[in-house]
Amino acid sequence: MSLNLDRKKSPLSSLEAGFRAPIHWFVQLTEIEQRVANEIEQRAHDLLEDLRLHVSIPTGGNNQSAIEETRERFGLRLKELGCTTHMIPGDPKPEWLLGGQQSDYTPPTAVCERLNGATQNRVMIAGHLDTVHDPNGDFLDLSIAPGGKTAIGPGCVDMKGGLVIAVAALEALESCGVAANWTFTLNADEETGTYHSEQALRDQAKLHDFGIALEPALPGGELAIERVGSGQFMIETMGKSAHVGRAFTEGVSAVVELARCITESAKFPEPERGKILNIGPVRGGVATNAVPDSAAAWGNVRFADQSIADELTMQLQALQTPEDAMPRVVVRHSFNRPAKPLIPETEQLALRARGVAEALGQKLPFKSTGGVCDGNILQNAGLPTIDTLGVRGGGLHTKDEWIELPSLVERCQLLAILIARLSAGGSAAL
Repeated sequence: MSLNLDRKKSPLSSLEAGFRAPIHWFVQLTEIEQRVANEIEQRAHDLLEDLRLHVSIPTGGNNQSAIEETRERFGLRLKELGCTTHMIPGDPKPEWLLGGQQSDYTPPTAVCERLNGATQNRVMIAGHLDTVHDPNGDFLDLSIAPGGKTAIGPGCVDMKGGLVIAVAALEALESCGVAANWTFTLNADEETGTYHSEQALRDQAKLHDFGIALEPALPGGELAIERVGSGQFMIETMGKSAHVGRAFTEGVSAVVELARCITESAKFPEPERGKILNIGPVRGGVATNAVPDSAAAWGNVRFADQSIADELTMQLQALQTPEDAMPRVVVRHSFNRPAKPLIPETEQLALRARGVAEALGQKLPFKSTGGVCDGNILQNAGLPTIDTLGVRGGGLHTKDEWIELPSLVERCQLLAILIARLSAGGSAAL
């Protein structure tokens, strides 16, 4: 089943029909903006080589050395632009989460600031250093397809490409003498739920006027303007062990009880309402001839709004039993990625981005998505945020992850001019 986001009451229904507040932000490029665009076009080769470099640094699997190398490389370039950087220590994440105890490394969040005071709007650019790819696997480098239009590589779109174009965009603005007011945050746990960096992102969001996250464009090149929320949960069951042959009736199977809970929770999803629950993986028992005394299942939920998140919470908690029950059921949950509905402020920000795209001769369609990202957190903290201004491509989280190489230049131009216009209050008078 797929998540149905085209609900009758969804604000998405107004998107391509003129919006609730049809303000048009198309403004022809000024002379200096055209100079920025030309500067970036001349850097096409450098953008590709920078992407090749960063794709080859394996930042998946919480790989500390690669994460720190990547952060340092980008940090040094941002420092040359006059920013100051401070590191925010990461918070712990719940130990019951799948993989919660697999590493001792808790990555910090780098906050790189280049703020020019109160005379300009403050733009928060959010990027994540981590990928989902195995740093010890065989998918490690960027491979360019014949013809040079596409390439595949681990994290090339999610989000090495986004990081590469964002730093280059800021460098191009500086090279052309265009003032911009920005903070660039670099976390390294987005792919695992943003538990370490969530508070740092929320704190920064409250200090800024506009948010830009560098997630890749949606499959058709669209800008995501509406996202569902997501969360994790764990169902743990406890029984009584016994020898299957000699004392079967004395045992209480935790696996059987877990199966009952799974069967019950399978009734919860209502995709047509934007209510999703998925279970897996599952573990239980140690031998076929022993009644299992423990079992557990982990799962993920997606929800269109907070009311549906509350429904899922109540339904999951209803599976739980008293402490003295046999078998016993314990449910833990963390719904830390709130839904990101389309709000007027984000609507206008999306239109501003479209206005820049059209001035550059590009198209920027809008769409909703069942995916989540750090943009959910930034907007929930009160910051109007658009979060798919990275490069175009597809195959995310697979060994077929690919990038449309011309989007390195095109999206870099879009980012640079949008950041400059937002800093100046949305005007093209730079």
